[in-house]
Amino acid sequence: MTFLRLAWVALALTFVVVVLGAYVRLSDAGLGCPDWPGCYGRLDVPDNVEQIAAANAIYPHRPVEPDKAWKEMIHRYFAGTLGLAILALAILAWRRRREPGQPVVLPLTLLGLVVFQALLGMWTVTWQLKPVVVMAHLLGGLTMLSLLAWLVLRQGRYGTRNPLVVGDRALRGFAVLGLLLLVGQIALGGWTSANYAALACPDFPTCQAHWWPPLDFREAFTLWRGLGISYEGGVLGNDARVTIHMMHRLGALAVLLYLGWLVWRLRVPTRSRNLWVVGLAIAVLLCIQLGLGIANVLMRLPLPVAVAHNGGAALLLLALVTLNHLLRPEAAP
Repeated sequence: MTFLRLAWVALALTFVVVVLGAYVRLSDAGLGCPDWPGCYGRLDVPDNVEQIAAANAIYPHRPVEPDKAWKEMIHRYFAGTLGLAILALAILAWRRRREPGQPVVLPLTLLGLVVFQALLGMWTVTWQLKPVVVMAHLLGGLTMLSLLAWLVLRQGRYGTRNPLVVGDRALRGFAVLGLLLLVGQIALGGWTSANYAALACPDFPTCQAHWWPPLDFREAFTLWRGLGISYEGGVLGNDARVTIHMMHRLGALAVLLYLGWLVWRLRVPTRSRNLWVVGLAIAVLLCIQLGLGIANVLMRLPLPVAVAHNGGAALLLLALVTLNHLLRPEAAP
């Protein structure tokens, strides 16, 4: 039970870190600290005249903005705490590796992933918000969230004590495909945010008064543009940003239609109640996400709405992970 409780703590911390990361990115505080892992060479933020003057002398290109620096450091504090929790989880798993049903590979994988996430966090700063790194950092955090959710669900055997009813096995492939589609859409959302393309289309359902505006796929999806470039504020032209935004919209439509159909498949009365409850949660979260996405455009990306949209994506991901867990009750934890 100690292992399961620790996994729950790590899962909750991961969700907080993901949402805080979105808040930092969307409030333009991603470079609030120009170095890593500290902030202007400190473990806290310069807060008096002498400290600020010394920091500005070292980093004249990035004067201290205490509000942004604190946002970044609070995110790092939570991320560091999460790293320690996952380290403890991996140590505990290794010590109990001979106990029946004790997972070892997944906790060790999570430990490796949290180290890689730390590297991505460093590169996010030192490579000045390079979009491919920012997107990878987001996907890494959500991968950790998904793996921890899977670990918790398998260890707790939540909702899988009863055998599958006839016909549920056919849903496994559909559920996996739904999860993959959602991950692709989240990646598009991360790419949209990292390239400052969220407001490239200020109207809805049209884009700059066009149903199909001029697009530039080559520029929009060039992943590597070399080093030494600051991507703060974005470097793409209008057509490239519009392309990214439009692909995110089309992806949202595809996910909405597919997951809507999947939820409809879950409605069959002979299926387990747990499947229907998860399906209902997916439907509700889809509606909320659609509303938040439209609100982001029409209200010009208000910070609370934009952060909620990121949090909603994480919750929808958790719902899809839970659905896949329920459809595989006989697998070993």
